[in-house]
Amino acid sequence: MSLELIGDANDYVGKSLSGGRVVVRQPAEVTRDPTENIIVGNTVLYGAIAGEAYFQGVAGERFAVRNSGAVAVVEGTGDHGCEYMTGGVVAVLGATGRNFAAGMSGGIAYVYDPEARFKDLCNLSMVDLEPLALHDAAPAEDAERPRQRSVSVEDNGMGNPLRFDAERLRILIERHLLFTGSARARALLENWQSSLASFVKVTPKDYRRALLELQAERAAAKSAAAE
Repeated sequence: MSLELIGDANDYVGKSLSGGRVVVRQPAEVTRDPTENIIVGNTVLYGAIAGEAYFQGVAGERFAVRNSGAVAVVEGTGDHGCEYMTGGVVAVLGATGRNFAAGMSGGIAYVYDPEARFKDLCNLSMVDLEPLALHDAAPAEDAERPRQRSVSVEDNGMGNPLRFDAERLRILIERHLLFTGSARARALLENWQSSLASFVKVTPKDYRRALLELQAERAAAKSAAAE
């Protein structure tokens, strides 16, 4: 199921989203800059567990709070973005407010930060910030690669969150352009190599450790089975 709204919306858009796609975009005749204007209110995607959301504009406070599995792209957020997030993937193509990632224990986020201001706006008590790796040497058919489309409600197609950052982010921005016609998305894609250098990846520390441990266990089990 897909829901598309041309205009703006208030609080709680996509609350408890459990599949499908939500798109909110501005009318074609409007000339305002989406990265400077609110298009959805506060507490958007509260408690979402699956599905996709694309917002051509800025979200209010507590964007994706308690998100545990949804994929979302937005062109800016207010304070407390990704608060208590436990899963999913969020891409922010504009500025954030303060206290981003407070209590974030899972999932990953990508934030466009060309002025290098984000470190001072992010709550670093539970997360690490890192630049994006440009390439991954894995073969094209690697099952851990992100995909252009979600595989199922249980699999959002984002692949291994520890790898393929550039590929994953590009897919998200391409989807955002497709569904919203975003000028910011188009500009980022047209200058892709320089755009990547301005993104920061946000990864919860315990989440990374758990994923690495799981990866090691699977490798050990695979090695034992081959003996």
